[in-house]
Amino acid sequence: MSTMRAEICQQPEAIERTLNEESARAEKLRKHFERNRVRMVVLAARGTSDNAAQFGRYLFEISTGIPASLAAPSVFTLYDSNLDLKETAVVAISQSGESTDTNIVLEHARKAGAFTIGITNESGSTLARLADETFLVRAGKEKSVAATKTYTGQLTCLYLLAHALGSPFALEDLKQIPGWTSRALDLQNEIRERAERYCFMRHAVCVGRGLNYSNSFEFALKLMETCYVVAERFSSADLLHGPIAMLDQSFPAFLFCPSGVTWKAMQELYAKLRSIEAETVIITDESNRDAARLEGLRHPPLTVPAALAQKGGKLPEDLYTPIPYVIPAQLFAASLAEVKGLDPDRPRSLNKVTQNL
Repeated sequence: MSTMRAEICQQPEAIERTLNEESARAEKLRKHFERNRVRMVVLAARGTSDNAAQFGRYLFEISTGIPASLAAPSVFTLYDSNLDLKETAVVAISQSGESTDTNIVLEHARKAGAFTIGITNESGSTLARLADETFLVRAGKEKSVAATKTYTGQLTCLYLLAHALGSPFALEDLKQIPGWTSRALDLQNEIRERAERYCFMRHAVCVGRGLNYSNSFEFALKLMETCYVVAERFSSADLLHGPIAMLDQSFPAFLFCPSGVTWKAMQELYAKLRSIEAETVIITDESNRDAARLEGLRHPPLTVPAALAQKGGKLPEDLYTPIPYVIPAQLFAASLAEVKGLDPDRPRSLNKVTQNL
C-alpha cells in the first residue's frame, strides 16, 4: 500500500482529532469576533492549501455574509504594495507552515492592521509563530508528497473558523463528518477497479460548483502530480463558456454532483456532455437519487454512502459534502497511479515543502 493511500485512510481519525482539540479555539474566536467584527476575510495559500482556501471563500460568504477573497501573494512579495487591512481577518493556510510567500503575506497583514489567523499541521512552524491565532490540523506527520489528510484537515479548520465568524451551524453538527468520511472509504475496491479503465488517460476535466468547486481543483491537482494527467478544473458555468469544445469521447470529465442548488447546473452540463458522447464520471451521495437515474449514464455514480443533504433552515443542502466527496477523488488518483505503475508518494520534480516568492 502506498503512503498516500494509507494517509487517505487516516482521515476520519485526523478530522475527529482536529474537531475535538480545536473546537474550543473556535468558541474563543467567536466571542472575539462578536466584539470585533471584521468587514472582510482574505485567504493566503499555495498548492493544495490554496484549494482549501477556495473552499473557505465560498463557505464564509455563504454561511456568514462576510466578503472573502483569495490573496495574490505577489502583490506583497514582488510589488511590495501597502494595503489597508484594518477590520480584516487575514488567514494563511500552509501544511508545513514554512511557505515563504504565505508567511510574508501574514507579516505584511499584521503591519497593515489585520487580525491574522494561521491554519497549519505544524505547531512549531514559522506560520504558527506569526499568526495572532492558529488552528492546528491534527493530522499527524504527512509523509507522502501528495497532500490528502492535511487538505481535509484544513477544510475542517475552515468550518471551525466559519463558526467563529458567526456561521449559524453548531459545532456539534461537524461531528458527523468523520463518520461520513469513514463510510466514503468503503468505495476503495470499486474505485481501484474503475481506475483500470483509465490507465491510458492523458487528459481530463474536473468540474464542481459552489462548495465543491475547490474539490475540482484538488482532484485535478492530484491527477497532475501523481498520475501525470493533464487535468483542467472548471465550474460548470466556465466549462460551458468555451472550454467544452475540447471534450470528446477520449476526454473524460469528472463531476461533483451533490443535491441542492448546484444540482440543476450539473444536470444541464451532463446533458451537454452526453450529447457529445464525452466519458463522464459522477461523484455524488445517497441523498441525490436523481444522479443515479441520469439518462444515458454509462457507469454508476461513485456514491458516498451517506445522506448528507441538510434540509430546511438557512444552511445549504450541500454544506457538509466537500470532505466526504473528495475521498473518492483522492482514492481514484492513488489507484490510477498504481495502475500506471507510478509512485504517488514521490512525484517527479516535487518536494514536500515548496518555498518560493
